[in-house]
Amino acid sequence: MSTAEYIAELTRRKPGDLGLLRTCGGQGIDKSSQAFDLFAGLWWPLRQKSQRTPRREVAWLIAKLFAFCPLRQSPGDTLARQLARCQPRAGPERARFQKRFDHMLMVPVSDMEVPLRWALTQIAASRSGLDWVQLTDDLSRWEHEDTRLKWAEQFLGIKNTEGEDDAD
Repeated sequence: MSTAEYIAELTRRKPGDLGLLRTCGGQGIDKSSQAFDLFAGLWWPLRQKSQRTPRREVAWLIAKLFAFCPLRQSPGDTLARQLARCQPRAGPERARFQKRFDHMLMVPVSDMEVPLRWALTQIAASRSGLDWVQLTDDLSRWEHEDTRLKWAEQFLGIKNTEGEDDAD
């Protein structure tokens, strides 16, 4: 089992399940017994089969974010690349947009829900998809500086050291 299977399970949730998860925005996993049961039924069977399943904190965050904005799974369309594509072209709006992105790179994963909701709203407005698998894997490694550096490079369109775009 892997992150891809977790995302596949999320995408198969019924609208009522997503609605329940959506109501948990900004809350911990212990605030709603119904949401906890739904999440546990989704995550725990996968976790029992494989330790490669995302850790609980990240899986809970992704479940709430997907329920908030169920963008289609689109491999390669990382959050940083998608934000780069939808940022304003110039002016003070662009500077504010970039500042919000920079702030997102500095917050711990435990404080990422609000910045990620903003990012998903921006991506949804451009009618794009998102690589949920990569987002989940990145958040699972968020404490590693190289993960945040990769996001910055993707946002800025910087090529990696081999001279190729950093395709995941």
